Amino acid sequence: MEKTVFISLPIEDLQTVIIDCVNSCLKNNKHNHNEQPTETDRWFDLNELCIYHPDKPSKPTVYGWVHSGLIPVHKGSKKLRFLKSEIDSWIKQGRKKTYAEIAIEAEQYLTKKGLNNGK
Repeated sequence: MEKTVFISLPIEDLQTVIIDCVNSCLKNNKHNHNEQPTETDRWFDLNELCIYHPDKPSKPTVYGWVHSGLIPVHKGSKKLRFLKSEIDSWIKQGRKKTYAEIAIEAEQYLTKKGLNNGK
C-alpha cells in the first residue's frame, strides 16, 4: 500500500516544484531524442540515393551498378536499400591519387621487392 503525504506549501513553492519537474522531464526527453540514429546510419531508397549521389545518376545507372556489384547495397523484399555511411565510403574510394601519392607508392613497392636500384 502506498503512503500518501499531504503537506501545506505556499503557492510560490508549489510553482517552483512544478517548474523543476517540468524542466527535468524536458531535459530527459531531450536526452532520449538525441539517442536516435546518426545521419551516417540513415537508409536511402533508390530515389533518395539518386538525389544524394553527387553525380545524380539515373535509376537505370544505379541498377547497372547493383547488377555489376559495384555499389554497396542491401536487398529486402524486392527493394534496394543503401546505407549512407557505406555510400559515402564507396564514393570516397573513387578518388584519384595525386602524382606524388603514386610516386610514393611506386617507391615503396620497389623497395619492398628489392628493385630500388640503390635509391
